[in-house]
Amino acid sequence: MISRLTRWLTGRPVDSTSSATARILALREMPAAVYAIGDVHGCLDLYQDLEAQIVADGATRPGKKLIVLLGDVIDRGPQSAGVLDHMLGPPPTDHERVVLRGNHEEMFLRFLDDPEPHMGWLDHGGLETLASYGLHLDPADVSGAARNGTRRRLRTHIPDSHIKLLSDLPHGLRVGDYFLCHAGTDPSKPPHAQRPTDLLWGFDGDGAPAPDGPIVVHGHFAHDTPRQSPRRINIDTGAYATGRLMAVRLTDNDSPRFLQAQRAVYNHVATRHRVAPDLMD
Repeated sequence: MISRLTRWLTGRPVDSTSSATARILALREMPAAVYAIGDVHGCLDLYQDLEAQIVADGATRPGKKLIVLLGDVIDRGPQSAGVLDHMLGPPPTDHERVVLRGNHEEMFLRFLDDPEPHMGWLDHGGLETLASYGLHLDPADVSGAARNGTRRRLRTHIPDSHIKLLSDLPHGLRVGDYFLCHAGTDPSKPPHAQRPTDLLWGFDGDGAPAPDGPIVVHGHFAHDTPRQSPRRINIDTGAYATGRLMAVRLTDNDSPRFLQAQRAVYNHVATRHRVAPDLMD
């Protein structure tokens, strides 16, 4: 995905193996529209519905459009593997697509690298993700992973292309007057100085980022409806539990416009994962 965005980038993506440095992309200019999408969490049906709405909306705007998924595309919902397959496919005509890293992608990668110390991920949507690959494990299966072949089973079922996609995800994107990331920013620091943990876990509440900085667009903290203030937009509506997935259209000239995909809630999902105000997702 990033290779297709090369001509839009202001030089090479910022990348570092240091845990203290976030990987931030920046675009040379604002596209005809940017469509930021909240936490998909394995809800492929909602994402495909919303993407179709975006294509229809974008058809009225000549030029290239950019779809940005704000992280947490996996876990909790039933179709995480299908979501990643879709992300690896071509974007809609006249659109580019980029996925940002969320804390759930980070937890998944850590689990794959060393399952036993990161078993907590299983209780935060990991079981559903593994099931989407045909792997039905419980904590007892993971205990002693190196001895019982669990790690080998994981690598057999989960395609290398999915692992590479997740490993390459950037932490943030700067475009026009906006800074897009998974969980918001540390308001005491400018975007280029954010740490990965700042962007993956964020700072909840309605406190605005610096007044002279970009407008921060993020997800991670689930609410019943999008939250918008002059310097911040939160579009996570807990799709896996509410059946509502939100996007916001950002342009140079118009006010932000929200789009929504909605379906009936899966009862077992709503029971297992309840959305509460200020949920740290």
